[in-house]
Parts: sequence; C-alpha cells; structure tokens
Amino acid sequence: MISTFFSHELKSFWRSKNTGKSIAVKIFLGLMLLYLAAIFVGAGLLLDKMLEGVFPNDDLVVAFCGILLVYFVFDMVTRLQLQELPTLKVQPYLHLPVKRNTIIGYLALSAIFSFFNLSPIILFTPFIVKIILPENGALVAAAVWVSIVAISIFSNYLALYIKRRSNINGWIFLVVGAALALLVCGDYLWHLYSIQKVSNLFFGNLIKTPVLVLLPVLLAVIMFFVNFYYLKANLYLEELSSKKAEDRKSTTEIPFLGRFGHIGDLVANEIKLILRNKRPRSALIMGLFFMFYGLIFYTQKAYGESMKVFVGMFMTGIFIISYGQFMFSWQAAHFDGILVSKIKFRDFLKAKYLLFTGVSTVAFILTLPYVYFGWRVVIIHFVMYLWNIGINTTIVLWFANFNQKRIDLSKGASFNWEGVGASQLLLSFPLLICPYIIYLPFHLLHHTDMGLAVMAILSLIFIFTREFWIAQLEKDFTNKRYKIAEGFRNK
Repeated sequence: MISTFFSHELKSFWRSKNTGKSIAVKIFLGLMLLYLAAIFVGAGLLLDKMLEGVFPNDDLVVAFCGILLVYFVFDMVTRLQLQELPTLKVQPYLHLPVKRNTIIGYLALSAIFSFFNLSPIILFTPFIVKIILPENGALVAAAVWVSIVAISIFSNYLALYIKRRSNINGWIFLVVGAALALLVCGDYLWHLYSIQKVSNLFFGNLIKTPVLVLLPVLLAVIMFFVNFYYLKANLYLEELSSKKAEDRKSTTEIPFLGRFGHIGDLVANEIKLILRNKRPRSALIMGLFFMFYGLIFYTQKAYGESMKVFVGMFMTGIFIISYGQFMFSWQAAHFDGILVSKIKFRDFLKAKYLLFTGVSTVAFILTLPYVYFGWRVVIIHFVMYLWNIGINTTIVLWFANFNQKRIDLSKGASFNWEGVGASQLLLSFPLLICPYIIYLPFHLLHHTDMGLAVMAILSLIFIFTREFWIAQLEKDFTNKRYKIAEGFRNK
C-alpha cells in the first residue's frame, strides 16, 4: 500500500496544471540541497582539523562529544522554521477499505526522508570513522553513530509534533520558540549552564558504556509513536476543523474591537485570517520571535545608538513589514467579492491602520523590559513605534497598491516565494532608509536628541493627518483596483 500512495502522489504531481512551475522550483531546491550537502561533506572531512583549531587544549574526542548536543539544539531551531510537514490528501482514502494505520504509517515514515536527517550523518560520520573507530573500536563507533541517528530522528518527530500541534494552537509554537531562545541565552549570554558540558557528559559516558545508546533509541521510538497516535486521533479533518473553530472562538471574539463598529469587525476578520492560515500566522509568530532581537545588539558595546534606531524600528514594526508587504495578497482569494461588496475601501484601509497600530503597540509593550539597558533605549523604541504606526504603515499600504501577485493561504511559509515580487524589494528601501535620512544628519552633528525629536514630530504629523493619507491611498487604489484584481485571478 505504501508504494500505491507514492504512485498516487507522483501521478498527482505530473497531472497538475502547475507541473512546469513545480518542476522548476524542485530543480532549484534540489541544486540548493546538493550545494548544502557538498558543504556538509567538506565540513565532515575537515571536522577534526576544525576542532583542533577551536579547542586546541582539548582532546579531539572530548571536543567532538561536546559539540553534538549544541548542534542538535540549533538543528531543532532550524527544523521548526524550515522543515515541511509530510502531506497526503487523505480524503479520497477514508471511504475506501484502507486501514487508518496504513495511511498514518505512510505519513510518519515519509517524514524520515528529509535533508535534516541526512545532514548529521554526512557531517559526523567521517570523524567517527577517522578518529573514534581507530581509538575505541567498532562497537563504540557504532554506538556513537546510532545515537546520532537516533537523536536526529527524535528531533525530526519532535519538530513535526510541535508544528502539527501549532496548526491547531499557534501559542504552542510561540512557547517552544521562547523556550529554545531562553535555552540558548542561558548558555551563551547569561552563562547559567553549559550545553557543551551536558553533551560531553552523555557522549563521554557513551564511549565508556556503549549500552547507553539505548536511551536515544528509546526516545526516538517514543517520539515516533507520539506522532503516530496524534495523527491517528486527528485523521478525520472534520474533527480537526471543529476543534479549530472551538479553540479559536475565544481568541477572535475581542470585545475591545466592538467599540470600533464596522472597522472593528474587519479587524476581527483579519485576525481570524492570520490565526487560521499558516503563512500569515508565521509572520505574527516571527514578529514575536524578533522581540529577542535587542539581545543581539544591546549586549555588545560595539554597536552605537544609530543601531538602536534600526533595532527599535525592527522590533516594534516587524509585523508591519513582514505581513504588510503582502497587502492585499492575503485577501486575493476573495478580492473580487471585496470589490463588489458594500464595504467601503476607506473602512478597509482604516482597519489595516487599526490592526497595525494594535500589533505595534503590543510589540512596544513587550520591548519595555529592555529598560534594563537604560531608559534611553525605551525612548528610542517609543520614537520608532510612533514612526512605524505613522509613516511606515502609510508606506506599506501605498506599496500594496502595486502588488498584483496572489498568495495561497493554505501553503506553508518555508521555501514559499509565492506573492513575492519587485514591489517587496522596492518596499524594503524606503522602510530602512527613511529613518536614517532624518536621523543621521543630526547624529553626525552630535545632536541625536534633536534627531529623535524631529522623527517623533514627523510621525505625529502623519498620525494626526491619517484621514488625508487614507483619502490619497483610496484614490490611488481606485485607479489600480482592476489591475490588482486581474493579477489576483492568475493562479
């Protein structure tokens, strides 16, 4: 039956009307994977030399044991961002005499065939053969190799389980991401513990006692069955849909938005769109991840105040940039309905402004703990918060009138360039350059306070004249609406 599923997926691919485009994308991704594989092969062959350079005072095997868990921590971070869920259109099989265990088994086993599972084998096998095998024998070398494979499989199914649960409740992904960020910061920023020492403790004892290989193997098996039974419990899409609707009812029924009337209803619908679809939801989640962005720069004395302007704009406005650059592509599937509905486009724009202002306000509040690095950091964040809700929001919505590429909301965010065009590239320049056009002349003349004050005043002018800008955006949209709609119809 496994071969039948595989055959059906191949036929579905070749019979699709987008086969030519899919082949081109897969060829490009294949070349990229070959390039990455070549890098991993080279790094694996030179790993012993690299470890000698980084850890000149340590034994090679000790240094190797110390980096393994560090590698898998960053591997998990990468998996959560880039690894795609294995898919199979199960609906046609549910009414056929096909066992559910067979369908689930195919989904679970197909997840093993991933570059993420191959990369540690390519990277670490040469070292095991060159160093561990001659020094410790075949049994120890095999135990180390099997443990690396088992931990990789455990990470694979753990990442898939987290992503599947996150499709139902997006907060799970956020909590896991925050936990990983705290784990890394606890080691490399706050030095509360050492992941390297924990890694060396386990793998060092594994070399002395190879039977410990059973522990990672057991973890991999347990994680496989956790995935298996979770898929089995949620195989019927109707069950998942009802759970999603029930879970999300409380998160989108926001009493606060009721005071804004019709515009509040539009914002509530936008929030539902974000929470119920993978790609827009990833823009929101990534925005929350970037709340830790300041830890990279504020802990380093090499970065001056001009960098704080960039960081403040990025942290309080990342959602405006990442989500707003695809306006109005998120509504591409029902854009024709918007054009013929009773909704005034002016109200539609006001809803966008309200959404961006609300999210940016929450982002600014989340950055308040950076007061630890001084009150001036908070002042800069506040100025850039005003800049984002006043000027950057207007720039983003103006560029939206030039975007005619649709987005399929059902697709994931990893390696997905749908909807990306020249307007997104052009958008990045004014968003990044405009603040410095105002700030840098004052900074060079050592009047940074005056520069921040001018930026705040300009931002407030844009905020208080928002009705004027909405009218200009509406006028520009009226001239371009049919071209935008025609672009959204092209699949």
